[in-house]
Amino acid sequence: MQSAFSISFVGAGNVAWHLAPALDNAGYVVREVYNRSQKNASALVHKLYQAEVKTDLDFSNSDSQVFFLTVSDDALPEVLQEIILPDNGILVHTSGSQPLRVLARAATLNIGVFYPLQTFSKQKKVDFAELPIFIECENQDVEKQLMKMAKAISKKVLAIDSTRRAALHVAAVFASNFTNHMLTISKNIMDVSELPYDWLKPLISETINKSLAIGPEASQTGPAVRGDLETLDRHMALLQEDAAIAELYQLISQHIIDSHGQEE
Repeated sequence: MQSAFSISFVGAGNVAWHLAPALDNAGYVVREVYNRSQKNASALVHKLYQAEVKTDLDFSNSDSQVFFLTVSDDALPEVLQEIILPDNGILVHTSGSQPLRVLARAATLNIGVFYPLQTFSKQKKVDFAELPIFIECENQDVEKQLMKMAKAISKKVLAIDSTRRAALHVAAVFASNFTNHMLTISKNIMDVSELPYDWLKPLISETINKSLAIGPEASQTGPAVRGDLETLDRHMALLQEDAAIAELYQLISQHIIDSHGQEE
């Protein structure tokens, strides 16, 4: 059944690229997409049923009821200063790190957070059904609407406050962004040594799967947790041509040694 709510998006980056079509397919018609780059706005519009490119932030005559801010955290203050909403418009951001109160500077009391916990890239499709979405509102009516909207695309919808969402976001950075950076370093080491990165893929898959199955603490292996200082020294010697990576290796290894020593 089609929802009575229509939506506009401010921002056409990675989050909007996936979230806008998901809501559109669930019956929440996306009417407008604004982006500083009209080319990017047009690309997203082409993925939607009835959307049009919006060329400014004056939404005072918009038919939409919900306005999603899917811009970078740095861009939020400028957008909030310029955006004009229709009466009773609901303004929502999708950031994991920004508190709900950041929207208080906008000229509306109808504010909320709609935070999908996932890493988004335009090249990789996302299954929203299994993706947790976290909602924060002070207005019960707005919360009810956002909850309903989230449940239309996900089976995992939860309420959360700004403090706990900030902690969730930090944990997500370690779990996703930092992990991916470690894999990038690993790939660079393989490339420099003219070794195929594919050789590591079974190990990477098993590492993640084992951590999910039995927990990361029980999954920890390697020279640091064994206290194998000889191997650690050999690795440090191999990394000496890149002082920053060698320092990172030493720092993480020492943290593993210290953490597991405390556990014992």
